[in-house]
Amino acid sequence: MRLVVTSDTHLPARARDLPAQLWAAVDAADVVVHAGDWVSVAALDALEARAARLVGVYGNNDGPALRARLPEVARVELDGLRMAVVHETGPATGRERRCAARFPDVDVLVFGHSHIPWDTVAPGGLRLLNPGSPTDRRRQPYATYLTATVASGAIGDVQLHRIGR
Repeated sequence: MRLVVTSDTHLPARARDLPAQLWAAVDAADVVVHAGDWVSVAALDALEARAARLVGVYGNNDGPALRARLPEVARVELDGLRMAVVHETGPATGRERRCAARFPDVDVLVFGHSHIPWDTVAPGGLRLLNPGSPTDRRRQPYATYLTATVASGAIGDVQLHRIGR
């Protein structure tokens, strides 16, 4: 199973559309995961229309219309892999410990908010992934998103993709 993981798209505030490179990845994926801060309902509609399967949550910049359609936390099982998605996890310091305590029954936690790519493993084995942002790199050298594979309850081939300036 092929995954695309993105977050903090901020459409149309930070870009008019998602980068072509990300759309191509979406078209090839079995599941697209979005960790919030869509900003516009049109962004959600566009991803729903093109993704084979979409798992998403709302973020702090998402208004009532998006909050009516998306949960704050999404939980999904993908080929035996237990995944949760949330927008905010708090400060980087202590993140692994806090998230492991909050999500004890999860194998992978996808989060956003910071626009900073993140890939760590908490004590106990919880993997934390933040794809960064494909449209608003902030202080990062590149805009980014992630791809991965899921098979037999395990995530693999996690790759951070840079989007050219």
